[in-house]
Amino acid sequence: MSARPRPVPEPEPRADAPEATPVPTGMVEVHGVSKIFGDVVAVSDVTFAVRSGVTALLGPNGAGKSTLFRMMCGLTPPSRGTVRVLGADARRDRNVRGRIGLAPQQDALFDRLDAVDFVTIAAATQGVADPTGAARHALGLVELDPDDPRPVSGYSKGMRQRTKLAAALVHDPDVLILDEPLNGLDPVQRRRMIELLEHLGAQGRCVLVSSHVLEEVARLGSRILVIAQGRLIASGDYRELREMMDDRPHRISIEADRPRPLAAALVESGTVVGVKIDGDVVVADTLEVDRLGREIAPLARRLGARLRAVRPLDEDLESVFRYLVERR
Repeated sequence: MSARPRPVPEPEPRADAPEATPVPTGMVEVHGVSKIFGDVVAVSDVTFAVRSGVTALLGPNGAGKSTLFRMMCGLTPPSRGTVRVLGADARRDRNVRGRIGLAPQQDALFDRLDAVDFVTIAAATQGVADPTGAARHALGLVELDPDDPRPVSGYSKGMRQRTKLAAALVHDPDVLILDEPLNGLDPVQRRRMIELLEHLGAQGRCVLVSSHVLEEVARLGSRILVIAQGRLIASGDYRELREMMDDRPHRISIEADRPRPLAAALVESGTVVGVKIDGDVVVADTLEVDRLGREIAPLARRLGARLRAVRPLDEDLESVFRYLVERR
């Protein structure tokens, strides 16, 4: 069982931590980057710069998020363009690689080890002076018990995710790259993880977090990069992105026993910009979702129509990405 939720402990300075060195304004800088595997273009001409704090990389599965992260960490070279982390190429600069912490999406743990042994190995690999002490400290940050004797094979998905994060944190990196770190966490664990990431970003670290869940990104932070089909299709403040999404017509399904009179009344009221009738269902496009929600029930009562269901048809993440791609 995982430790009870408690306030996120302040990370304590360690004697082996490297002295801070000046870094560029963009702690991570990606310029005209493409990655091609045979006939597949995984990433296409992507450019952005990321400073300290938490930045979310939002995109559907297969969008190219993990490939971008691997290039940032120096695990694979770009086919074109340049990637700089803390002003250097992580693929060629060993010192910069040591200042990056990666928690990959893949669930790659040594299942026979307990958590403290697994994170201790990660610390030793990074050259930390006291690997076991650093491992215990990192596990405390992610609210796991360093004295838990169970092998990680007995851990839940959420506990395994936190073990990976501890391994990424154990050498006190300046840049944290976390690929879908909230996947598999329960609501309490997710909230505590987000609080920890915010705390790390507030310390001046660059925290890059990928997700394919729009609601997660809303809680992670205000700065967002949106990637789809290997291309960067939007970036900026979360509120601005939401406003851009809300400018598009929303498609609403309205099931009722008098669909034709209801559709005509919706058009006459100006609440919708288009309607289509499919059996007993009115499919309405509207720019005023809240107004439609307020007015549909009174309108149906006036017409003597019985509403059976009202639900959005395009609030899934894939539809949002399709809309953003079409805007380009």
